[in-house]
Amino acid sequence: MSILFSPLRLRSVEFRNRLWVSPMCMYSAVDGMPQEWHHTHLAQFASGGAGLVVAEATAVAPEGRISPRDTGLWNDEQRDAWTPIVRAIHDRGAVAGIQLAHAGRKASTWWPWADDRGSVPVGDGGWSTVAPSPVAFDGFDAPIALEITGIDNVVDAFAAAARRALDAGFDVLEIHGAHGYLLHQFLSPLSNQRTDEYGGTLANRARLLLRVIDAVRAESGDDVPLLVRISATDHADGGFTPEEAAVVGGWATEHGADFIDVSSGGLVAHQQIDLFPGYQVALAETVRQGGRIPVSAVGLITAAEQAERVLAEGAADAIFAGREWLRDPHFALRAAHELGADVSWPSQYLRARWR
Repeated sequence: MSILFSPLRLRSVEFRNRLWVSPMCMYSAVDGMPQEWHHTHLAQFASGGAGLVVAEATAVAPEGRISPRDTGLWNDEQRDAWTPIVRAIHDRGAVAGIQLAHAGRKASTWWPWADDRGSVPVGDGGWSTVAPSPVAFDGFDAPIALEITGIDNVVDAFAAAARRALDAGFDVLEIHGAHGYLLHQFLSPLSNQRTDEYGGTLANRARLLLRVIDAVRAESGDDVPLLVRISATDHADGGFTPEEAAVVGGWATEHGADFIDVSSGGLVAHQQIDLFPGYQVALAETVRQGGRIPVSAVGLITAAEQAERVLAEGAADAIFAGREWLRDPHFALRAAHELGADVSWPSQYLRARWR
């Protein structure tokens, strides 16, 4: 019996397997609105057997977008544009999730294939950014330090976006606290130099994340699974550590999170990452064991046997993948075939099931 293709239940939602699609930014939205690209992009993973399909980092406020081409959920028109996409994921048997995000000091940047780099000027559609402290990410414009009112507004924006996501039909919500974006910026001493109740100690640095979890859980009620993505290390001296991540993960579950999605990095340009297959699995195991909480692993997990082994060894409870899904939108069906797992295939694909 394959663990990877065994079901998993979180609150009222059952996932048909534990091979999930990570949120991946497409930089293809218009005024925060997902397009036909997003519909096709996300629905194909559900056809390909994914247990959970998580839509890309979606901004809770206009100034929270990574780039002017990011998706959003700060108005009802965006909510309505997501609805048919969610329906397409459901129609193909997968659970639909969305990652709610605020980019903080890493907002208002050019998309990856643009001719320019760094911050987008206001005249070209950019905007002023915010952060816990007025410390710029290397190569980007300096942000404005959030005052308490601004912090309160961020919490309210996450809650409002969560309500719109649920109204659009999403089954699962994920809070983005990783990759150097706003909530991660508060967690790390490398970007958080505050001396008030949101800076200094780990408890203070985690305060905004926990407030956001509280607000989203209050909006979602008791039935909706809530994931939190964290970067378990900054890969830089003096930064956020795996041991701190385990503590914060434990606090997150006490405040209503169900699952910690363990990633790493993204906070500083001088990070030093040793890349190899499954390079973040040990971080997931540290958070899982230290916090005594369920976690997912992600990061260059590209083969069925590799994913199965991560679960069998107890390092994680589910697998997120990104690039491998882009290379093969039917990754789960291929993995099931390779592992000999008896899973449901779309009727249109049955001819490829065994031979």
